[in-house]
Amino acid sequence: MQRSTLKAWFLVHKWTSLVCTLFLLLLCLTGLPLVFGEEIAHLSEPEVAAVAPDATPRDLDAQVRSALAEYPGDVPLFVGWDPDAPTVYVNTGARPDTPPPQMHTALLHAVSGDVLPAAQFNEGVMFFLYRLHTDLFLGLPGMLFMGVMALLFAVAIISGLVLYGPFMRRQPFGTLRTGRSRRLAWLDLHNVLGIVTLGWALVVGITGAINTIAKPLEQAWQTEQLGEFAARYAGQPRPTQLASLQAAVDTARAAAPGMRPAFVSFPGTGYSGDHHYGVFMQGNTPLTERLYRPVLIDAQTSVLTAQPQLPVYMSVLLLSQPLHFGDYGHLPLKILWALLDLLTIAVLISGLYLWVKRGSTEARITELERAAQTGASA
Repeated sequence: MQRSTLKAWFLVHKWTSLVCTLFLLLLCLTGLPLVFGEEIAHLSEPEVAAVAPDATPRDLDAQVRSALAEYPGDVPLFVGWDPDAPTVYVNTGARPDTPPPQMHTALLHAVSGDVLPAAQFNEGVMFFLYRLHTDLFLGLPGMLFMGVMALLFAVAIISGLVLYGPFMRRQPFGTLRTGRSRRLAWLDLHNVLGIVTLGWALVVGITGAINTIAKPLEQAWQTEQLGEFAARYAGQPRPTQLASLQAAVDTARAAAPGMRPAFVSFPGTGYSGDHHYGVFMQGNTPLTERLYRPVLIDAQTSVLTAQPQLPVYMSVLLLSQPLHFGDYGHLPLKILWALLDLLTIAVLISGLYLWVKRGSTEARITELERAAQTGASA
């Protein structure tokens, strides 16, 4: 590799790493408990006894009425099912377009309809960590900024791999030279851990960047596809009297056999226009349960309106969100994600140490050239 090329890659790796390292440390530290967010949430949830397979679920309209009784003056926004427990949650808010941080959540037994103790998802330590991890409490600008940091991280990984190539040419993998200098030992540790976590870090970095543009992607989908169906109702006010939610879900089940409802959006929430229930169906496998299929049901008649197909970019988004937190293989994969997260923290800290103990750029380039020629890393 020519000196000019080597220097260019070195500068790319140096500056992309420096710019994003502190933010990546924040993401890794806050992301560690979020990997186990589901398990942590279950610790605060009430024990719900299993029900008989043939037990008849309570009517969904009655469930919504019970939830609204808990929060007088609210309107229903979303209804969803817990796949691991016989419970139904109902999100409510002061108005149909209530943002998530201002929503209320009621948890009800799916069969008896008993109102169960429920921690609000928009409060507590985990919510604080989630907001800090995703948008720094800055909303969409914060999310986009973190997305840029994730992309810089991906560039730093790729450039680091290019620079590590000469060292790997002649040195056994995992070489740690501890007898020459502390800085050299830290460099070897940085290189080895960087290679070990390279694939995972790229996956998490790229999926993280994709997740930061979730809101613009959802808005684009709503404008492109849902807008087509909303146009049929142009000039009509949003209905104030809604048809049976239970009938709408039954219609969606019949329209998508072999699938189960994951959640329902009410008119005005942004997920199904102003005149439809959006019944989002999911499959029964670890992959298909992430790829929702929306079924639009007329909110005044409970009649099927359409089953729009999700565009490719929405499918990519839905698949990347659980992959980012290792939510495909349950607890074993989450433990692996946590271990790789800890190793990545070590990579970032060792990189900061090497920058503090840095020499001149020209000296480092000379060392890299020597590594390319002899296989001895600097």
